[in-house]
Amino acid sequence: MTASKVHKVALAYSGGLDTSVILKWLQDTYGCEVVTFTADIGQGEELDVVRPKAQALGVKEIFIDDLREEFVRDFVFPMFRANALYEGEYLLGTSIARPLIAKRLVEIARQTGCDAIAHGATGKGNDQVRFELGAYALWPEVKVIAPWREWNLNSREKLLEYAAQHDIPIAKKPGGGSPYSMDANALHISYEGGGLEDPWWTPDDAIWRWTKNPEDAPDSAELITIEFDRGDVIAVNGKKLTPFAVLDTLNQLGSKHGIGRLDLVENRYVGIKSRGCYETPGGTILLKAHRAIESLCLDREQAHLKDELMPRYASLVYNGYWWSPERRMLQALIDDSQVRVNGEVKLKLYKGSVYNAGRRSKDSLFDATLSTFEDDRGAYNQKDAEGFIRLNGLRLRTGAKRDSR
Repeated sequence: MTASKVHKVALAYSGGLDTSVILKWLQDTYGCEVVTFTADIGQGEELDVVRPKAQALGVKEIFIDDLREEFVRDFVFPMFRANALYEGEYLLGTSIARPLIAKRLVEIARQTGCDAIAHGATGKGNDQVRFELGAYALWPEVKVIAPWREWNLNSREKLLEYAAQHDIPIAKKPGGGSPYSMDANALHISYEGGGLEDPWWTPDDAIWRWTKNPEDAPDSAELITIEFDRGDVIAVNGKKLTPFAVLDTLNQLGSKHGIGRLDLVENRYVGIKSRGCYETPGGTILLKAHRAIESLCLDREQAHLKDELMPRYASLVYNGYWWSPERRMLQALIDDSQVRVNGEVKLKLYKGSVYNAGRRSKDSLFDATLSTFEDDRGAYNQKDAEGFIRLNGLRLRTGAKRDSR
């Protein structure tokens, strides 16, 4: 991008090493004014330091927005209605945060008269795709600056040298900090880099920040109840809660019992395999509960169709297509299926695992008079199954006769 054509940039700013260096680099390279935006999406980090750090670098317009409720209500909950899992395991904790950050970044850029937006995602990862596809979907003419694709500061050492040369304040973490690249929000925390770059290496217990080691979790199981309305959780243990409070409560319960740890080698959209460790305690509980209530309330073909579509939906979220027409179309179908997904689920939490312990719903399709092994008083004529089986077996019998000739 031509530096002379950019006068004002909105930067997705965390206050960490990368984005602090980027802030100064934008000012020096493009000679432009920088607006910073920091999203509070439940990462639990101290956000008070963000404003003074940005002010120290000459930023006049600083946005620090509490998006926790919007994040869970409008992004996490819709995704969980789909039971989305990427490559069978990943609950998409990082992926689902990016479309919201992109949305708010674009809003701020337009509001403050910016020519461009900028982010700190590297040229190897998925986040550059997610941020930029989201921005283009919401502002087709937007200019995007991705410093990692332009500069030669391609290591942590070079970033630290640049910060020292330009008097950029970088907070030192106690004990030297973590060797891992981490990302946290209300849904999860992820770890990449360091020893995890060897797929055979077993991470020690010190890597995990949220969850108790399952071996050290309570020796007694804990029963909890979760109430659903139209596929979304509205109460935990009988207490009505806001969406963010629901997830926060489930995170605390799951962390206590060592639930939600994952060690995964995944396929990034750019074609690179990446190993990451994830903690998603509340999300792990939520997925188990949602599938349990759906087992009562969804028709068989509804449930099976959802399961067939889920991998496509999960890939769309993972690859950055949240704002695409196909994701919106799938969401409309999924949300329609949730109209009668109402009721309560009882779960048992114990040493890293979540077990179904009961479910009930006024919209249940479970009929004990049909499924019973006792006298059903004529509710089901078992002789009807004979014709059903013979008709469905007709093609098999026909094929077998041909093959025997």
